[in-house]
Amino acid sequence: MSALRSLAGACALLVLLPCAGAAAGDLGKVAAVATEPGKVASVPSRVSFYFAAHEDDWQLFMNPNAFNDVVGAARKTVFIHVTAGDAGLGAGSNGREHPFYLARENGALQAIRFMVDADKTPIKDSEGPVSLNGHSIFRVRYGNAVSYFLRLPDGGTGAGFAGTGFESLKRLASGDIGAMYAVDGSTSYQGWKDLVDTVQHIVSFERGTAALAQINIADLDTATNSHDHADHLATARLALDAVKDMSCVNRAYYVDYASAKLPPNLNAQDRDMKSAVFAVTLDGIIDLDHRTAWHHYDGYYSGREYFRVEQAAGNCTRGPTVAGQP
Repeated sequence: MSALRSLAGACALLVLLPCAGAAAGDLGKVAAVATEPGKVASVPSRVSFYFAAHEDDWQLFMNPNAFNDVVGAARKTVFIHVTAGDAGLGAGSNGREHPFYLARENGALQAIRFMVDADKTPIKDSEGPVSLNGHSIFRVRYGNAVSYFLRLPDGGTGAGFAGTGFESLKRLASGDIGAMYAVDGSTSYQGWKDLVDTVQHIVSFERGTAALAQINIADLDTATNSHDHADHLATARLALDAVKDMSCVNRAYYVDYASAKLPPNLNAQDRDMKSAVFAVTLDGIIDLDHRTAWHHYDGYYSGREYFRVEQAAGNCTRGPTVAGQP
């Protein structure tokens, strides 16, 4: 395992090299800027996957890496949101106009559109349920970014909430419960293996012909990433189990809540990028009539992104196709 990387350093002139957020990506395979008239920049070879237990996790802990991937460091960037982030409400709205989980999804989608549209004209997205491994999952494609929302119950401390039958990723992984049910009733997962196999299908499908992929997850090393959320850790385990037989996958491990106690390590530009994305996220939540917590971010996580990377052992062959999928 490589040493813990902090996001510092400068880009070399004329050629775009991994720096700041791009350092988490495919080192040496970032597209080069054309330095002669008519020369076309190379296409990145990597598909980058961001695994988020909740709909604001990648914005808090994995940005500006995500922003840099979306704007060009990756061929495609895929955001896999595993729980609904419903805080025990399930499909409930807590007396507001819209369900809380949809407000959180809207925040994530607004942030992704904001990143894709950086210096570009807005486009139309493609959204709707897709069938993978026998499960209906909500998928949104916007430019070179794809989002999945599995909508499983938020697990809280790991024990789950009474309002969603005390279901949690931690309990499913340990075998304490035999199934989890999406809060919108779209599907159920009969055991941990069923969920792992489904995520493996997502990764293989979205990777397509790319020879290299990267998963971005919470660090399971408690010496580095202490006192993390049970859902963050279970989501990381889910991702690792899903790609364990894939030789072409970089693994980027992030410090989550523990980063609040580390010194700021982003330069002014990268801090602005991270803050802008989080602000757009919160605006998307407010649009659907739910409260937000800006100070939770600004007081603890702004100006920080800590991670380390394990490089892939090799390249992969083309993944399996999924009939009827875009």
